[in-house]
Amino acid sequence: MLRIQRALPERYISATQDQLADWIAAAKASLGDRLVILGHHYQRDEVMRWADARGDSFGLSRMAAQRDGAELIVFCGVHFMAESADILTGDQQQVVLPDLNAGCSMADMADIDEVEEAWEHLAEVTDVERVVPVTYMNSSAALKAFVGRHGGAVCTSSNARAVLRWALLADGTGGRRGDKVLFFPDQHLGRNTGFQLGWGEADMRVWNPHLAGGGLDERDVKEATLLLWKGHCSVHQRFRPEHVAAFRAAHPAGIVVVHPECAHETVELADQVGSTDFIIRAVAEAPPGSVIGVGTEIHLVQRLDAETPGKTVVSLDPLVCPCSTMFRIDAPHLAWTLEGLVAGEVRNRIQVDRDTAVWARVALQRMLDIT
Repeated sequence: MLRIQRALPERYISATQDQLADWIAAAKASLGDRLVILGHHYQRDEVMRWADARGDSFGLSRMAAQRDGAELIVFCGVHFMAESADILTGDQQQVVLPDLNAGCSMADMADIDEVEEAWEHLAEVTDVERVVPVTYMNSSAALKAFVGRHGGAVCTSSNARAVLRWALLADGTGGRRGDKVLFFPDQHLGRNTGFQLGWGEADMRVWNPHLAGGGLDERDVKEATLLLWKGHCSVHQRFRPEHVAAFRAAHPAGIVVVHPECAHETVELADQVGSTDFIIRAVAEAPPGSVIGVGTEIHLVQRLDAETPGKTVVSLDPLVCPCSTMFRIDAPHLAWTLEGLVAGEVRNRIQVDRDTAVWARVALQRMLDIT
């Protein structure tokens, strides 16, 4: 998806951190209760210090909707998160993203044209009415609307198991909602969740949108229960079995906790696997003196280490790769955004068209009803 962020004025580029902090504080004070700043867990500290709430993408969007008295929502995250916030908030609220270039490489690995093309092909080789589309929260509003229109649901890394059970397992009335799931955009979350529910490799196929027919023949499609889109998180895919082995060699009593967006061979070696919020709880609940090796984004890992006295929290990846797109939100962009709001200029507003928002909300509500 093409998003063009205009260059910041030199004033913000050349400012010191102290100057930026003064400008942000002054703007925030001026806007008062009209403003809510939301900070995703992966944001850098220079941004998170100003957040009125921190959390994961869906949790923050729901917080924004609950604060209906705040007309200005500054979402320090990435594009799909701001879209979700716009979908869930009221007409009187405006959602802005400080840097339009803050996207999500995983979300961009599945676009609406590719998914519709895949759906048309599936209709040619199988009973598409028995295929349930499920999209991960890390996807565009257009994809959420697609699954809403086609009887599917959104899932998060916390509730993916519940959503797949809803889609594929007996519904209590003697039938099943579907015979197979088209799961996008992250193959690893789909695969790991499928294994947790008892399916095996033979039940799964990877759909490659860059190949004709997804790179699958008709038999593959008909035999598969889980059709997993060939997408991934560039950060979580970095964590490998050799990282776990090196950590265990250095810390034999250490605890390994990873995100389910990691590859299955890494997940199999972990002590605990779960969402961002799960990882935060796992660190909090670890015994005093624990050394915890975490497979997720480095800013969260470093924050957990700093905010958890008596425990050592380290990244499993020695190269500590940050989320390069999330990293685009910084103090200069936040100051530029807030000062624009003070001046009455809503910069980088994120708006989802009404029809897309309606169907995306249907898919999100199905998820909430399931879980």
